Amino acid sequence: MANHGSNGSSDDLTFPLEIPPAKIRFTKLFIGGEFVDSVSGKTFETIDPRTGETIARVSEGDKEDIDLAVGAARRAFDHGPWPRLPGAARAKIMHKFADLIDQHIEELATLDTLNAGKLFSWGKAVDIPSVANTLRYFAGAADKIHGQVLKMSRELHAYTLLEPIGVVGLIIPWNFPSTMFFVKVSPALAAGCTMVVKPAEQTPLSALFYAHLAKEGIPDGVINVVSGYGPTAGAALTSHMNVDKVSFTGSTEVGRKVMQAAAASNLKTVSLELGGKSPLLIFDDADIDQAADLALLGVMHNKGEVCVAGSRVLVQEAIYDEFVKTLVEKAKEWVVGDPFHPNSRVGPQVDKKQYEKVMSYIEHGKREGATLLTGGKPAAKKGYYKTGFYIQPTVFTDVKDMMISRDEIFGPVMALMKFKTIEEGIKYANNTKYGLASGIVTKSLDIANTVSRSIKAGVVWINCYHGFDIDCPFGGYKMSGFGKDFGMEALHKYLQTKAVVTPIYNSPWL
Repeated sequence: MANHGSNGSSDDLTFPLEIPPAKIRFTKLFIGGEFVDSVSGKTFETIDPRTGETIARVSEGDKEDIDLAVGAARRAFDHGPWPRLPGAARAKIMHKFADLIDQHIEELATLDTLNAGKLFSWGKAVDIPSVANTLRYFAGAADKIHGQVLKMSRELHAYTLLEPIGVVGLIIPWNFPSTMFFVKVSPALAAGCTMVVKPAEQTPLSALFYAHLAKEGIPDGVINVVSGYGPTAGAALTSHMNVDKVSFTGSTEVGRKVMQAAAASNLKTVSLELGGKSPLLIFDDADIDQAADLALLGVMHNKGEVCVAGSRVLVQEAIYDEFVKTLVEKAKEWVVGDPFHPNSRVGPQVDKKQYEKVMSYIEHGKREGATLLTGGKPAAKKGYYKTGFYIQPTVFTDVKDMMISRDEIFGPVMALMKFKTIEEGIKYANNTKYGLASGIVTKSLDIANTVSRSIKAGVVWINCYHGFDIDCPFGGYKMSGFGKDFGMEALHKYLQTKAVVTPIYNSPWL
């Protein structure tokens, strides 16, 4: 198990000359339009993954707090203005919400860097502007929610109404705290729903800031935010009898529990965006430089904490050796360091638990006989951020049917494999319980068409990776869940169809 290259050594790490001051303004629960302490008075620590140090204590919501939040959302839905406003009026308020986000881009990007270890430069340029545009996209749909007039086979006149589904529970993951908040909140708002949002316990700070901004126009009780833990606050939300729908993004294991809780309570509808072990197939006609760049982007972006990470890279054998050589050189460009530094490309894992999980998988890879091509070690600078949760970008080759090729690691770890024929590549790509995303690198339209129709995944990216767009529906096959985010399909998750029927003639048989 030779280590043929290195990157992210302590000499390569980038750190700012001084740590930006934390500006934590909102740490309480947001219920009924007000920031309040939890009923129990309990709080929990939220951690800066750059240092492992506590940056704030946040109110810890529990079942009683979920009851209060659901009650506020239920009153806002049953008696409040939001579901009854014309779509154009909801759109106007949503546009104002987006404008407020634009005014606080730097502060919001700072919160997600401090709380999740995300690259500040990326958050400021991409993530936070994108969430404002997500709001605007669905605001544009709010006044275009229409049913249909039906041509009936009997002497009946009928039409359908699309109505908001009601109170929704939105459970947000920690890897993209801002993005996933608005992936769920935006279509729910446009549909006329009210909601309780449970952010991940690792990253509650930006969600609470968005709650503060929502107060500048969103009626009280429409958006409620309860920070807390999954087994307590999350479980109470998914099993609550007054919640009409739950949308969950997270692990497949927890997704099962969400479905069970929904079924055991009031049979509420559920949409799930779960785990992935996505393949990237690189064919022998590919541009090797482009393919290596895409492979690294696919799994190293956001320090590998991406549900669609292309962590299984399948390379056709004719170019395998040349690809490996190119990959090692390009991996050195993925510099590990403080996410506030503009030259850093890989920040720390979100917390100690995730850091230890990723490191344990790296050790499994070594023990099972995979060859460590590059990385594979903690990346901490001596005398500076020694306790930060940094890991070198890691690439294994000679990977067969191993834990690192089967399990979702959720870290900067790539498993490299080779294949001979197109058919073998497709077989390897589909040899997973997941089906969230996939990628193909080829110059052949025939290969692209054949393989894209054969891969069992919710999205196939051809000669690109992480090709997300708000217009393009996103969601998984198999054990990666069901239901789509983005696009108009996301809006329809928060609507239900009612048929209205009247007779045309006064016929006795009607």
